[in-house]
Amino acid sequence: MAPVTDPQGPRLRRLALLLYPFTAAAVAINLFMVGLMWQRLGLPAIPPKLALLLAVPLGVPATWAAARWVRGLIDEAEGRG
Repeated sequence: MAPVTDPQGPRLRRLALLLYPFTAAAVAINLFMVGLMWQRLGLPAIPPKLALLLAVPLGVPATWAAARWVRGLIDEAEGRG
């Protein structure tokens, strides 16, 4: 018996791989901006390099959420949802 697989699985992974650079960059920008706003509270700013380093792992859940959202939009546009 063949294993049961989700037909949307590979497509979602492929979409996530395409979106990862963009979502990780957005996470880095947002982290840097939050670091700038923290200065108002007397906390040190987040350096840009640290924001980029933190965005690498934090970009994964952001990418997953973005890929699911885009997949839902595609399904809605194609009449599958």
